[in-house]
Amino acid sequence: MSDDKRPVAPATGRLPAAADITAPSPQPGASRFTAFGLAAEAEPVSPGLHIVATPIGNLKDITFRALGTLAAADAILAEDTRVTKVLLAHYGITTPLIGYHEHNAEQMRPKVLARLKEGEALALVSDAGTPLVSDPGYRLVEDALANDIKVTSNPGPSAVLTALVVAGLPTDRFFFEGFLPSKSGPRRARLAALSDIPATLVFFESPRRLADMLADAAAVLGERDAAVARELTKLYEEVRRGTLPELAGSYADETPKGEIVVLIGPPPEGAKELAEADLDARIARALAHYSVKDAAAIVSAETGLPKREVYARALQLGPAQHSGDESDPQ
Repeated sequence: MSDDKRPVAPATGRLPAAADITAPSPQPGASRFTAFGLAAEAEPVSPGLHIVATPIGNLKDITFRALGTLAAADAILAEDTRVTKVLLAHYGITTPLIGYHEHNAEQMRPKVLARLKEGEALALVSDAGTPLVSDPGYRLVEDALANDIKVTSNPGPSAVLTALVVAGLPTDRFFFEGFLPSKSGPRRARLAALSDIPATLVFFESPRRLADMLADAAAVLGERDAAVARELTKLYEEVRRGTLPELAGSYADETPKGEIVVLIGPPPEGAKELAEADLDARIARALAHYSVKDAAAIVSAETGLPKREVYARALQLGPAQHSGDESDPQ
């Protein structure tokens, strides 16, 4: 039996302080970090590209493996070096940072690949969460693999999954869309294209566009259950749940702060038939006052459906009014 006498934590339920723990002397040139009051030496990482997930809000939400990779890498490719500096400073990591984002990716990618080909270990991080989810990093991974460079994932936080598990919506199938178009017309068209997917829909949205996005979603998708998750894992975390019209009303006169995930439940049984009936009713109301062409344009704007599709259905529902402007809409 070893007679090594190590300090024992008092019966307070806490670990002994870092200063009370005898650690092996660090190797020359070793990379180190500090986590949860403990000083740690990072193990060497293999050459290649390391995809590292970082916290989406709470700085404690990071793995020891991720910290070790960030500490031992030759450099870290960061979406915003100012944001990543905060994380690295918190854990005492001094690895050099390189800006890599959508505005310089085309210029930087060849330089990054050259370093990887020379045998360096580079870590890729986003501002928050798992890289490549709604960011340009996938092209770097694609090119790295094409050049037989090893790509490794350090899994961890994801705003998509964090929001999904607290939303109270079906989780067996989900579809991540990312950001919808900023303008109402294209946004409604995209929502209409997603309307038949039998899964929970997940979106990122900005605070200033949230109210308009929810209003468009309510107009296109109707009374579906939904949730708006904001500031996940942070001090003011909030999840509002309700139908799309309820949430649209809730945010109509409010501009929230922070990162936002919008989740919309799958269509109920018979939703397609109901949607077709609703479309026919909209067209019929419009035809009572307008020409086929104008009615199609109005309903297309309301629903986001293509004008040609609405026009064809309008011709089936009502006689064309040959007023000289009934040409096929573009």
